[in-house]
Amino acid sequence: MLLPMTMMDFFRKSEGVWFIHRTVHHFDATADESGESKIHVNVVTLDDPRIAKICEPQGIDPSIASGGASFMWQAHEEGSKAPNPEQAAVLVDLPDDPTGRSGKLLRNQGYIEKIPVISRYWFGKDGILTIDTEYDSNQGQERCWFITDDFRVRVSTVRTIDGIYLMTYCSERRCVSEEGLTAMIQHNLARSASPNN
Repeated sequence: MLLPMTMMDFFRKSEGVWFIHRTVHHFDATADESGESKIHVNVVTLDDPRIAKICEPQGIDPSIASGGASFMWQAHEEGSKAPNPEQAAVLVDLPDDPTGRSGKLLRNQGYIEKIPVISRYWFGKDGILTIDTEYDSNQGQERCWFITDDFRVRVSTVRTIDGIYLMTYCSERRCVSEEGLTAMIQHNLARSASPNN
């Protein structure tokens, strides 16, 4: 498996629909938020008007961006109902070194506070992506890595001035499309019919 070492490679490898099993541990009396959901990831190209719409209000020249991605969350119980693209969080990649292994992410809305934010990211030599985000009253850190092409892990913490507020562990499995499932079945049927088996 080829590990993504730039943000755009990470976005491209992440494109598709993922089933998420989430475990959340709060360090206060907040209600449990553990559960299941889906996330729809789509690559956003440089010619997409959302790139400039996110960059310009923050005084960033859109021409230095390398692209981006949109993320649409969906409660698992919503089934096959399509998520609303108007509610997508859009991230814009601004690499800041020649290798593309580190840089900034501009978001039209943050995960913790629904305001535009700028995050700092970097890829370790082991392929683990780390994203640090400073909000008005919170700090968030997220780490994500691929175990296989179709399974990845994401862990995050949220800190306040009083210390760690919550920790989240997510296991994420890529959902197979109808076309992909048909192709897998055909491939396996062909293998079982092969005289070498």
